[in-house]
Amino acid sequence: MTERVAMVTGGARGIGREICLALARDGRRVAVADLRAEAAEETAALIREAGGSAIGVAMDITDSDGVQQGIFQVIDELAPIEILVNCAGWDEFIPFLDTDEDFWDKVIDINYKGALRTTHACLPGMIEGGWGRVVNIGSDAGRVGSSLEAVYSGAKGGIIAFTKTIAREMARNGITANTVCPGPTDTPLLGEITAGSEDSDKVVGAMARAVPMKRLGQPHEVASAVAYFASEDAGFITGQTLSVSGGLTMS
Repeated sequence: MTERVAMVTGGARGIGREICLALARDGRRVAVADLRAEAAEETAALIREAGGSAIGVAMDITDSDGVQQGIFQVIDELAPIEILVNCAGWDEFIPFLDTDEDFWDKVIDINYKGALRTTHACLPGMIEGGWGRVVNIGSDAGRVGSSLEAVYSGAKGGIIAFTKTIAREMARNGITANTVCPGPTDTPLLGEITAGSEDSDKVVGAMARAVPMKRLGQPHEVASAVAYFASEDAGFITGQTLSVSGGLTMS
């Protein structure tokens, strides 16, 4: 692998952290972009301690100016971004009729518009360089729907369609765009979402039972799929949606 620069949003913990570590193992120089600046630096430090190259970048993907400033930092400290992984996300389990427009706006701003902002900012540099990889983290909720996640499911469905369109528009520029859709995965975010339930253990257990493999996914299992899509070998694969969900979604 060449020392291309990768930026991972939501890279401070969970799936995002494992993606950063996987890309670093492939020789990428990694910008760990996250709202949690200290945790982002912790992930970057893990990479550096293992002999890799990484920086932490404070970034709020709901702020267009902040996204641009973060990207300028990456360019200044590493090099132009050639691999973009949009992993930052957020949700809560709430019946749709119990939600309001403030909740809708927050879910859409983070899970959909955040990826629009970073992709819009990074693509010109990839076009200029004649090479690029965009990997967006979707969700099986965006493929088949998910009870208590109506707005999140819609946002992730939008990510899938958006990624396919970018794949078409960028195909002649040496840039690919693909989506990785995790199923239920053992992450800090899942713990935070289920913590609000009176029976969080039962909720998580029900998720695991719904998976044919009868367990939750692990962040590193999602990361391996992302690393492949970001690789040199995946140059003829674009516009694809891959579920990493233990068979929960098959298509």
